[in-house]
Amino acid sequence: MAHGDITHIDIPVADVHAASRFYGTLFGWDIQEVPGFEGYPMWSAPNKISGGGLAPRSDGFTAPRSYVEVDSIDDVLAQATQLGGEVRLPKSPIDETSWWASFVDPDGNEIGLFEGRVSGEG
Repeated sequence: MAHGDITHIDIPVADVHAASRFYGTLFGWDIQEVPGFEGYPMWSAPNKISGGGLAPRSDGFTAPRSYVEVDSIDDVLAQATQLGGEVRLPKSPIDETSWWASFVDPDGNEIGLFEGRVSGEG
């Protein structure tokens, strides 16, 4: 993946086990718990291009969130703010090699950002 590619989509759910059964049956997604990410099952579409997670719904997370891979979260958050966006979640570690954050665009859409790579990949 490269800067600007959509790399991940989180779907907020009330019950991750029920949602896993629902989406697995409906779309044929391969949904599995990943070591180190318990309670956050990861899904992969049959074409293996799209993937994401089933995240517990919270007050601030009620709609699907797409994540865009970027070279520098710090740079993108600064530019998004200059262009009228607002940081929703500041840069936070996923593991020792990757980070995530999110911002809200001027129209109120929340967009996630991903930088790095998740341990154990490529």
